[in-house]
Amino acid sequence: MNTAMNYLTVLFVFLLLAAPSLYGIAHDRRIDRQLRQARRDAEQASHRAEFTRAA
Repeated sequence: MNTAMNYLTVLFVFLLLAAPSLYGIAHDRRIDRQLRQARRDAEQASHRAEFTRAA
C-alpha cells in the first residue's frame, strides 16, 4: 500500500509540474492553426480577386 501511495504521489507531482508546459504547447498549436487558416483565407481571397479582374 505504501508503494502505491508513493507512485501516486510522484505521478501527481509530475502532473503538477508538467501541466503548465502542456497547456502552453496546446495554446501555441491553436495559435499556429489559426495563423495557417488566416493565411490560407487571405491567399484564396487574393486569387479570387485576380480571377475577377482578369475576367
